[in-house]
Amino acid sequence: MALICRFFSLCLPVIFVIFPPWGSERVGVHSSSLDDGLLLVTIATEETDGFKRFMRSARKYDLDVKVFGMGEKWKGGDVSRFAGGGHKVNILKKGLEKYKDKKDLLLMFTDSYDVVLTNDAKEILKLFKKFNARVVFSAESFVWPDASLAGQYPVVKQNEKRYLCSGGFIGYAQDIYQIITSGSVKDKDDDQLFYTKIYLNEKLRRKWSIKLDNRGELFQNLNGALDEVALKFKGANSFMYNVKTGSTPVVIHGNGPIKHEFNRMANYLVDSWTPTHGCASCLEDRISLKDYKKEDLPMVFVAIFIEHATPFMPEFFERLAEQDYPKDRIDVYLHNMVDYHIKDVKEFITNHQAGYHSVQVIQPDRASNDRDSRNRAIGECLHRDCQYYLALDSEAHLTNPKALQLLIEQNRSVIAPLLSRPGKLWSNFWGGLTINGFYARSEDYLDIVNGLKVGLWNVPYIRDAILVHASQLQKLKGAYRKDNLEPDMAFCANARAQGIFLYVTNMASYGHLIDSTTYSTERLHNDLYQIFNNRLDWEKRYIHENYSKNLLPEFEVQQPCPDVFWFPVTTETYCKHLIEEVEHYGKWSNGKNEDSRLDGGYENVPTRDIHMNQIGMEQEWLHFLRTFVAPVQLKLFPGYYHDSRSIMNFVVRYRPDEQPNLRPHHDSSTFTINLALNRQGIDYEGGGCRFIRYNCSVIQTRVGWMMMHPGRLTHYHEGLYTTKGTRYIMIAFVEP
Repeated sequence: MALICRFFSLCLPVIFVIFPPWGSERVGVHSSSLDDGLLLVTIATEETDGFKRFMRSARKYDLDVKVFGMGEKWKGGDVSRFAGGGHKVNILKKGLEKYKDKKDLLLMFTDSYDVVLTNDAKEILKLFKKFNARVVFSAESFVWPDASLAGQYPVVKQNEKRYLCSGGFIGYAQDIYQIITSGSVKDKDDDQLFYTKIYLNEKLRRKWSIKLDNRGELFQNLNGALDEVALKFKGANSFMYNVKTGSTPVVIHGNGPIKHEFNRMANYLVDSWTPTHGCASCLEDRISLKDYKKEDLPMVFVAIFIEHATPFMPEFFERLAEQDYPKDRIDVYLHNMVDYHIKDVKEFITNHQAGYHSVQVIQPDRASNDRDSRNRAIGECLHRDCQYYLALDSEAHLTNPKALQLLIEQNRSVIAPLLSRPGKLWSNFWGGLTINGFYARSEDYLDIVNGLKVGLWNVPYIRDAILVHASQLQKLKGAYRKDNLEPDMAFCANARAQGIFLYVTNMASYGHLIDSTTYSTERLHNDLYQIFNNRLDWEKRYIHENYSKNLLPEFEVQQPCPDVFWFPVTTETYCKHLIEEVEHYGKWSNGKNEDSRLDGGYENVPTRDIHMNQIGMEQEWLHFLRTFVAPVQLKLFPGYYHDSRSIMNFVVRYRPDEQPNLRPHHDSSTFTINLALNRQGIDYEGGGCRFIRYNCSVIQTRVGWMMMHPGRLTHYHEGLYTTKGTRYIMIAFVEP
C-alpha cells in the first residue's frame, strides 16, 4: 500500500465568481453555488498551501470552482516584490471569452494564495446589490504601483479606503470582459496599474459604472488595516469584523507584506478554530498509519544536528530510539560538531545502529558548518528518495513515543511539534514577525504555548524539530542559506517565499526543549549542575523514582531510630556522578582541626571532605535542599519553617587507612541530612551511624537514601568504622 497525500506546490492564482441573478433554490437538495447560479473561477499555474486553504473556504460555503491556467508557466514576474501580474489579465481574456455576451451574469474576481472566503453566494450577491453599480473593485490605503496617481482619485470620507486594489472585484460578465479586453497588457506589466488607469478615466468609470468598496463591506484588504479589524466568534462560526466601518466582509485578502498576520487570522477564519468547538480544520486532510503494514510505512530520513554543547544528550538519543516507529523505516543522518559529544554519539551508534535502515555519522573532524550540513542533509534525503524529512536539533527532546507518527498523520507540507522550555515561554515557533523579518509576539502566542488554545497553527517561523513532506524538498534545496540570515531563519524565509506553510501543532504533548544557552563543559559531569536551567531532565535523571511518595500524607516514612527518618531522594546515577565529580576535583581536606576553608579557620570535628563550593555546586545544592528536602522535613517535623540555609555542605570520604570513623559529636545544625552515595557490602564494609542516646545504629544504608535527624542536644552520634573499601556520604547542616 502506498501513501496517497494531497500536497500543493507554488502558484499565482486569482478567483472569479459568476452569479446569474435568476438562480433558484431546490427544496430538499443540498445547496451549492451552482444551485444559486454561481461559478467560482480561479487562475492558478500551480497548487500551493495557500491555494489549498482558499479551496477549503470555497468548499465550506458551497462555492464550485473551475481553474484556469493550471500547468502553465507563470510569466507575470515576482509580484510579491515588484510590479507585475499582467499575465493574470491575459489568462482571463482567454478563459472568460465564453461569458462575454452574458449581460445578466455576475463575475467575482479575487486572488487566492492570500485570500479566504467567509460567507456564501447569497451574502455576496446581497452585498453587491447595495452598491448600485455594475462593477465594484476592492479598495486599500496605498497607491500601487504608481504613487503619483494618488491625487487623481476621488476624495472619500473618513475611515474609507481611497485607492483601487485589483485583488478583488465583482461585476456583470459583459462589463468585466469589456474591461479586461479594453487594452493590451504584457505579461510582466502590472495588472493593478492596468485597472487603475481605467478607473481613473472618468469617462470609462461612468461607462461601466465602476465603484470602489471604500468601506470594506464585501472585500477587506488587510495591508494597512490590521488595526481596523478583529476576529469575532459566534458558536461554531468565526468571522472578521471591521471596527471602524461596522462591516463583516466576506473576502479577506492578506495583500502586501502582512502575509504572516493574515495567516495567523486565517487559522481562525472559515470556522477553522473557535472557542466553543476548537480546531475543526485540524481533523481535515489527515491520514492514518494504523492499518498500514510495517513494510508499507513511509521512509523517514532523520537528520540530527549537534551544533553546540547540549545538556542531557544521552536522554535525547534514548527518546529518539524509543519512537514508536519501525527503525528499519528510518535513515539516520547525524552531524556532530562538538568534541564533547563524541562519546554520546558513539554510544548511540553502538546501541542502535543495527536497528535502523541506515546510519551516517559525521563527527567533528569531518563536520561542515551548520548551514551547509543542513542543506547537505536535504540533498541526502532527496538522493535516498525519502518520503519524509525530520530535522532534529539536539535541544529537541521528543518524549512522546508517538510524536513522529502523529506528525506524519497530520499530513501537512511542513510541521513542527510545539516544544518549549518547561515552565517558560521560550518555544520553537514565532507567532509573528517584525517588518524586518525578526521575532514578534503574536497576540495568541501565550495561549498557544500554554495550551489554552489547542490546534494546528500556520506560523512564520519554526525550528528545532521539523517534519517536511518529500513533495516540498525539491523546493527547499539550499533553503538554509539566504542573505546573512541564520540557517533557521533562512529556511523559514525561503519556505514562506515558496508559498509553503509552516505549521506548529499542540494537539498533543510531544516533548520539550533543553536550555543550552549557558551550558558549560568545564567539569566532569556538567549535567549535574543543570538543576536550574533544565530541572525537568535533571529530575528525571537524578531524583529517585519513589521520591514523591515521601510527600503523600498517608505514606509512612521509615524511622530506623527515634526521630531519625530514612527515605529515598536521589538515583544511583546522581550518587555516582557526585562521587566522580569530587574525586575529579581531588582536593580533599587533611582531616585536621585547622581548616582554612572555614571563616574561623578551625573545625571541631574534622573529616576528610570536599565542600560543595569547592566544586562550584553550592547554589545548586542549596536549591536541591529547598526543593526536595524541605518539603519532606515539613511533613516529618511539622510546624518548623525555614529557608534551607546551610553553610556546611560537603562530601565525606571514609577509608580504613585514611579516616575510618568519626568520634561522637553534635552537629552545628537544627537538623542534619546524610545521603548515602555508595553501596555498603560492595564498595565498602563496615561504616554506618550510631545514635548514642538511643543506642541505635543505621548500618545497611542504601544508595540515594537520605537520613534526616535533629542536629543538636538529642542526637549525639558517631560515624562507625569503615573496615574495607571507601565509603562516601553527602552531609548538610541545615539551619546552623
